[in-house]
This record gives sequence, structure tokens and C-alpha cells, in this order.
Amino acid sequence: MEPVFEFPLDLAKLSHESRVQRLHLQLRAAIVERRLPAGARLPSTRRVAQAYGVARNTVIAAYDLLMAEGFIVTRAGAAAEVVDLGMQANPSVRKRLPRLPAQPPAIDWRKAAPSTTHAHPTATRGFELGVPDHRWFPSDVWRRSLLHTTSFALAGAFGYPPAEGRPLLRAAIAQHVAYARAVVCDERNVIVTSGAQQAFDLLARVLVKRGQTKVAIENPGYPPLRAALLAAGAQLVPIPVDDEGLIVERLPTDTRIVCVTPSHQFPTGVALSLPRRRALLDFARRNAAVIVEDDYDGEFRYGTQPLDALQTLDRDAKVIYVGTFSKSLFPALRLGYVVAPTWLIAALTAAKQSADNGGNVALQEALARFILDGHLARYTRRMRKRYEARRDTLVRAIECELAAWLIAVPPGAGIHLYARFRDRRQAKRIVSLVDQHAIGAQPVSDFLVERERAAGTGIAFGFGCIDAEEIEASIAGLARALHRG
Repeated sequence: MEPVFEFPLDLAKLSHESRVQRLHLQLRAAIVERRLPAGARLPSTRRVAQAYGVARNTVIAAYDLLMAEGFIVTRAGAAAEVVDLGMQANPSVRKRLPRLPAQPPAIDWRKAAPSTTHAHPTATRGFELGVPDHRWFPSDVWRRSLLHTTSFALAGAFGYPPAEGRPLLRAAIAQHVAYARAVVCDERNVIVTSGAQQAFDLLARVLVKRGQTKVAIENPGYPPLRAALLAAGAQLVPIPVDDEGLIVERLPTDTRIVCVTPSHQFPTGVALSLPRRRALLDFARRNAAVIVEDDYDGEFRYGTQPLDALQTLDRDAKVIYVGTFSKSLFPALRLGYVVAPTWLIAALTAAKQSADNGGNVALQEALARFILDGHLARYTRRMRKRYEARRDTLVRAIECELAAWLIAVPPGAGIHLYARFRDRRQAKRIVSLVDQHAIGAQPVSDFLVERERAAGTGIAFGFGCIDAEEIEASIAGLARALHRG
């Protein structure tokens, strides 16, 4: 006869008394562990006896013990029923149940993990940071790329892909960053990741010694990067940023990792100047440090003489370059990459193997074809023109409408702009009105390490998914509100 419980019961070769005790203890454990949830009806004693080859009196005796302890209740003409331990069990019985000490998380993830938004991609996003425009994405071309890789993906679906990513995509990324950002590498230096955030997590795992490694971060800077470093046990050293980017002379000599966004500092938008770049590379060389370069939206460069990637100047294998397709294509793609020096590849590959063992083969092959066929370069060129026009519109609007309160700092790259407070004493009032009239824009204080103690320096306006007309209308509305005050 089939067992009547969904979990095993061991009652073989025991005396009557031992079987009663064993059945009682196993059923009680099932109730405590919620394998028999509150309200569950127990099978009849006759059915249990027949299913497990024991005397019916054995089952009755076990049920009686459970009822006496308050684990089950019986009613005339009805099956025995499991009680709610939290509400109805005998308090003296609850006290006898084992209580294991709670194991706290290694870190407080509520504080380490930054809050993120997950609005629908077609919803109004306003001045939200880091969100590209979806309306001109070549969806038909992308769909064809996916369809062309379907047969390949099915053929390879019964094997595990290489942890470092598909060879075709690694070669495509090497070609892309060499062309778009003058990054010096070949496919052997490329590790494909699930977005830039996994890249940060992997680098933190392999580079940080818990409780020992000092990591310099930009302040203000990117909160998800800080989260990955804190999770690995890094000692964070916030370094201030000015109009030339990270202030290199503030770096302590015992810093072993420096994390920077040199092409478009997040969130102030300034570029790390050439003298600072040389000073930073010199610091890494003299102090046995490495540099993590986050080039999150460097494909969108404006002006006649934009700076190339910091990695381009590196001659000592000190720079680890991190890129993503979240801005150049779309965030939900969840594909990024690390261009690492040769000495780091084996460790990164092993860390990637332990994390997700290769990722989505079909997406990787589709993206490789999309890049190699020239679609990414063409799409980036088209969007660069659109974003540059929006940047110029936003700069003009701030200079014309908000000159009494904000000073625009036109970025040389990226899809957001920083505007500095003209008078910090008005920061609180300006921020409150920005929340109402420039939805999505954020005060820079949101990105400071000690946000609750620091005074804000300005506002960051995203222009990736907002039209010129909406930019002008929103800034004009903000100006009217400020004038009324």
C-alpha cells in the first residue's frame, strides 16, 4: 500500500512501545517543521496502520500523545487536525521545543544594497539617471540576431558554456572597445559578466582580503559598487572629487585598489583630467595598487577631443576596465564585461565559474553577431547625436531659467548632467522643488558615503529618456516654482 504521508516514516523492527514512541516523535517533528502545516488533516488510524504494517492501537497511542501535547485536535466524526503552533499549542510544549540561535548575515544587506527602481520601461522616467531611450532601438535587427542563434543555442544547450563567456562575444567585445574606447586588449583579456554589477562583485572577491584591503572610492560615487566592496569586507576610503575628477593626492599610500569613473564621473559628470590620470597611474605603480576603471557610458562622448579610456595609458598592467551594455543597448540585457590584465584572468575565471558558469549562451551569441555586423556602432552613433542635442537643450534651459540657483557643468560624455548649487544654503528648498517639477533628478547628496551628515553640492539630471520639449517645460516649471518662493 502507498504511504499516506509525503515524508518517510521509519517504524520497522521495533517493539510495540518503541513503535508508538518512534511514530509519535516523527509526526511531532513533521508538525514542528511545518511538513504537516496548521490545519492539515491526519489520515485515519486504520489507514496509517495498514500503510505501515503496524497495529492500529500503535497509531491510536501516538495520536493520543500528540493530542495531549496540544499538537493536534480531534472532533467526533472528523479527522484529527494539526493545530496552529503559534496560536493554540500548549505553552509548556512550545518551551520544550529546541530553539536554535539565529545566524546573522555577514553584513547588513539592507544598508549595503542600494535601493533601485524597476519602473516599466515605457513609463515616464523624466530625468532619471542611467536610463537610455528605448524608442529608437533596432528591435527588428535584434530579433533577427536572436532567431539566427536559436539553432546554435539548442545544439549547445546540453553542455556547459565556458565560464569566461562565449569566444565569439569575447572577440566582439575586444573589437568594440578597441574601436570605441581605444582599449588595448584581445579576447583572452575579456571576461563576460551579468552586467557591470557582477563584474564589481567578482573583482571584489578576487582582489579584497576581508578586513585588510583598503579600497579608495570616489565620494560622491556609485552606491552599488560600494555594496560589492563592503560585501567582500573591504576597508573603504572615500576620496573627494573636484572639477578634475578624483583628487589623487588624497589617496593614502596603503591603498591597494582605486575605483574610478574617469570618463564621466558618477554622479558629477566631470572627466578625470590628463594630469590626474598620469598621477593616478604613477600612484598605482609606486604603491603596488590596481585601478578599477568603470566606463559605464563612455560610448556617448561629445566634443572634438574627448579623452580615451584610462586603460589606454596603462603600461604596467595596473588598470582593470569594466564595461556594460546597459546604457549603449538596454539594462535588461544584463551583459557586461571585464577587460583584465593577464595576471588576473585565471582568478576571475574561477570566480565566475563559481558564480554562474557561463551565463546565457543564446544572448551572448546574439550580441556577438549584433556587434560584429556593425549594428551596435551604428546605433551608438545615432543615439550619440540625440543625447548630445538633449544635453545642449538641458544646459541652455538651466543657464536661461535657473541661473540664479544652479550652475550647469556640461559633461563630455554620458547621459546625465550635473548642476552645482550657486548657494548651498538654498539646497534643501531647491531639492524639494526638484522632486516636484523635475521628476527623476537626484541630489548629489544621495551618492555621498555619509549622506545623512553631508550637505549636498548640486543636482544630477538624466537626459537619456526625456525629449527636448519635456526638458524645457520641466525646467521652466521648476524656475517658476523657485521664483514664487
